[in-house]
Amino acid sequence: MGRVLAVGDIHGCLSALDTLLGAVRLTAADTLVTLGDYVDRGPDSRGVLDRLLELSGTHHLVPLRGNHDIVLCAVQDGSRSYDDWLLSYRGDKTVESYGGHLSFVPERHWQFLRDGLLPYYESDTHLFVHASLLPDYALDEQPDWALYWGRFGEQGPHPSGKTIVCGHTSQKDGMPRSFGHSVCIDTWACGGQWLTCLDCGSGLLVQANQRGETRRLWADELDPPAYGSL
Repeated sequence: MGRVLAVGDIHGCLSALDTLLGAVRLTAADTLVTLGDYVDRGPDSRGVLDRLLELSGTHHLVPLRGNHDIVLCAVQDGSRSYDDWLLSYRGDKTVESYGGHLSFVPERHWQFLRDGLLPYYESDTHLFVHASLLPDYALDEQPDWALYWGRFGEQGPHPSGKTIVCGHTSQKDGMPRSFGHSVCIDTWACGGQWLTCLDCGSGLLVQANQRGETRRLWADELDPPAYGSL
């Protein structure tokens, strides 16, 4: 049996992702759960999607859907404002990574973003979502606003007793946060901090940044968020 590894919001940070995958020594026996938000803000959204597609052919990749991925698809089909996406979501970084125009996005990337991403994932011990979930609802009954737009700290313990692993609520000091029943591993890689991987079996947290640096810590050593910091 391999490990279950969860990776927080990548946001175009390909160098951090590659460094992180090397640091955790990913194997074909592992399950790699990526928590969404692959595009925008960071410098290489195109490279990140290429890397995920490559991994999907060689490893057990479980890619979840993030709100930035949803918005990009909405921009592409015309249901969301292009200008608002550029300004509010830093979609300009995504456009730059494709050579200056969304018409250069290959169809395999659109297909991955539209049809290849999952709303959630469940292992024997953990529940994985991009943003949050409502503890009184089953996974298949969760509303989209909770899964993709909720905030860390809004969810209480799940009746299953499983630990919730999420991203979305960026921890701008680069440190993951934990309430015990839930942990947030969006550690603001795109803002100069860290991309985080949680080994759900051991509780080991491995982090990497765009500069190629790594560091390690343990989930049971994490502090809960300070009041008002979310």
